Order: sequence, then C-alpha cells, then structure tokens
Amino acid sequence: MTKTALIEADKGQNAIDLHLVNDAGFAEWARKLSDTQRAMLDAQGFTGKGYETAIVPATPGNGAPWFAVGGVANPEDLSSWCLARLAEVLPAGTYRLQGREPGPALHGWQTAQYKNLAYRSDAEPTGAKILLTKDANAIEPAIAEAQAVTLVKRLVDTPPEDMGPAALEEEIEAMAKAHDAKLEVTRGDQLEQKYPLVHAVGRAAARHHAPRIMHLTWGKKDAPVLAIVGKGVTFDSGGLDIKSSAGMALMKKDMGGAAHAIALAKLVMSQNLPVRLHLLVPAVENAISGNALRPGDIVKSRKGLTVEITNTDAEGRLILADALDRASEENPELMIDFATLTGAARVALGPDFPALMTRRDETAEALIAAGKSHDDEPWRLPLPGIYREWLDSPLADCINAPKNGFAGASVAGLFLDQFVGEDIDWAHFDTYGWRPTAKPGRAKGGEAYGLRASWHMLRARFGA
Repeated sequence: MTKTALIEADKGQNAIDLHLVNDAGFAEWARKLSDTQRAMLDAQGFTGKGYETAIVPATPGNGAPWFAVGGVANPEDLSSWCLARLAEVLPAGTYRLQGREPGPALHGWQTAQYKNLAYRSDAEPTGAKILLTKDANAIEPAIAEAQAVTLVKRLVDTPPEDMGPAALEEEIEAMAKAHDAKLEVTRGDQLEQKYPLVHAVGRAAARHHAPRIMHLTWGKKDAPVLAIVGKGVTFDSGGLDIKSSAGMALMKKDMGGAAHAIALAKLVMSQNLPVRLHLLVPAVENAISGNALRPGDIVKSRKGLTVEITNTDAEGRLILADALDRASEENPELMIDFATLTGAARVALGPDFPALMTRRDETAEALIAAGKSHDDEPWRLPLPGIYREWLDSPLADCINAPKNGFAGASVAGLFLDQFVGEDIDWAHFDTYGWRPTAKPGRAKGGEAYGLRASWHMLRARFGA
C-alpha cells in the first residue's frame, strides 16, 4: 500500500463519481442514462454482476468527464469489498461514491491498492486512488485497520532469509519505539533456563536465525491486562520429521501468527485502547542440524510440565506453550493467541475461515459477531475434554502430538490449554495466514484472518 493516505475528508473538492448497481437493478438504473452512455456500457460488457466495472462518459457540464460504475451484490448493503475491484482497475485520482457514504467499503478500497514490489526489479510506482468520505471520524481508524492488514501481508510475504527471528525482533523494536512501549528480548543461553521449549525448537538454526522471545508491554499499569501471543516460526522444515519439498513450499508463512499478533498490538497502541498490553512473540526457525530436537526427546517446559516429543513438525505448539505460560503470569483479563498451527484446521475449514477455540462461550460469540460484521468471520471448533487422553505419555506429563490423526486442530488446542493459567479467558486462532487465490481487495499471498474480528471485539469490550 502506498504511504499516501487513500482516504480523505470530503470538502466538496473535484472528484470522479462512483456508482454501484447490481444485475437486478441494472436495467432500471441504465434507463436514466443517455443512448451513448448505455452503448458504452454494452461495449464493455457491463451487466451489473458482481465485480464488473465500467467507465462511462459523463453528461457534458457535470464536472468530471467520466464516471465509473461497479457491480455488487447489494448496493444498499455495502461490504468491505464493494469498492475493491474499482480501486484495483481505475486510474489514479480522487473519487466519490454517489448516493451514500462508503462506510465498510473504505477497507477494501485501501487493501486493493496493496502491492508487494520489494523484490521486483521492474517495479514502477503507481499513483494513489483517493476515496472521499464526509465521515471524518471514520478516516483515521479505517486507515489504521487497513495498515494492520497490509502489515500482516508484508511480513508473511517476505522471504524467510529476510524475515527470520532477528527481523521479527526489529519489527517489534521499531513498533515499541514508535509507541513508547517497553521491550524485553530473551535470547541464547537464557532461553534454555527461562523458555526451554522455545530453545529446544530453535537451537538447530544458524546463528543469524537464533531463537528468541520478545515481550512488549504498553499502557497504564492499572488498566485491564490484555495478552496477545503469536507463533513466530520463521521457516518450518519440519525438523528431523522433515516435510516434503511441497510441504515446505509455503513455510515462510509459518510466522503468520506472529504477524497477526504484531499487527493487532499495533492497532491496540495506535488507537489507544485502554488496556495494559502484553505482547509475546516466540521466534524460531525449525531447522535441521546435529543438535536438532529429536523424536523421543523429553523437554521440561517453563511451566514445569514435561513434554515427550513425538513429532518435531508439531513445533509451533511447543514455543506457544512457554509464551502462554509467561503471559498467564500477568493474570490477563483476556488472552488471544494466533498461530498457523495445524493442517487439520485447513482441511476442515479451508483458507478463508480461521479456526477459533475458546474457553468461554461469550468470548467466542463476541469474536464471531465482530467477524461477521467486518467480513472476517472465524469458525468455532471445540476443546473437547474427552480427547485429552490422546496427549498422555507413558514417560512424561504429555506428548506434543498424537499419532491417530483425529481432531488435529482441537487436540492442538487442548495441548495449549494446559499452559494457559486457570480461569483465564482465552481465545486461540488457528489461522492459515495465506490467500491461495486473489480476490478483489485481497491479493494472493500473505493474508490476515481473524485480525479484524479480534480488533473489533476488543474495541467493543474495552471501549476504544
């Protein structure tokens, strides 16, 4: 996304009109046009179907020489993506939606203009497309939200050599400085004592990708405590239980949970949510070397529970366990974690619906309602106590992954649940972090799922 603000206050400045219609209402809408204008629509094959667009010459004397029209499902009920296709195809300029305020469509107008050109030698800058709104109070929050989504995209899209544990630390350090937050980083030998599971997973990586955990704190000390935790596996080879080459192809995105957590924390701070924020991001590369974690190893966690390693490719839950235990020490009013955790969640729900697990029904209901209202719906999966026995070990307190293949997402959630403090209100997102096919306003590549649902739930709960 360009650094230029893509939304501005409508003060009556010159702008190109945008019209929205659907196929059911197209014929009636088109009757108001001239023969020439209808002929132009016919020439472009425009019928009002979703995501169709057209440019039409304006009636002489009506200001701009042309206007644009886009097809949507319902012009009276705007979604985040109603203006996204127009924002992708129109030339640079200033635009105004006719007939109503853009409202939720402010989001897709911005994300549609996101392009990651950092690694393109043929990249050429493109001009900004600015949308006007009379709702001045909506501008700054909408910009912040879109920037949070594109931050997730950028972090996930970046290759693992350039987005290793040290680079994640740099991102969080810059954010801490920008918002006057405190950052504590634990690395190296200190990890073995303080965060042993993080150390065990990350110790095989090369020195410049050495493991660490970042702990950022912000906000008034007497405010309600909000803990946000994100899985930061910057590349996942699978460890000694090595993945296939196809299985490794997208493993740069295995730090997608960390990207979500960082983006949500940035929203909390930039929008001055009245909370005491604790952000914890364990960052590792799950690599292979002579000192790599082995199947059959038993590691004592920060909490004191011992974990028998049955699968080195179930490493994300290990680093999260230590981070969740540390976050629990702050006795948060709410704890949210994000992780690209299981293939089972993707098999069940596909890429677009993040799996959500919570201890409390009301927390799940609030997150789902916020997601539905902002085109970011999570889908709740259970944390069934009957399956806890599948984590039993004959030698240790638990194993990290059962072999039966059943209920993989929920069992991973049950593993994490052991490390969250008793009675803490906890929500766990098993999110994909990747969009395999482009849609208007949503480029192929890194993607935020569950971020907007979480943010709007937090705003409602803590009163931003």
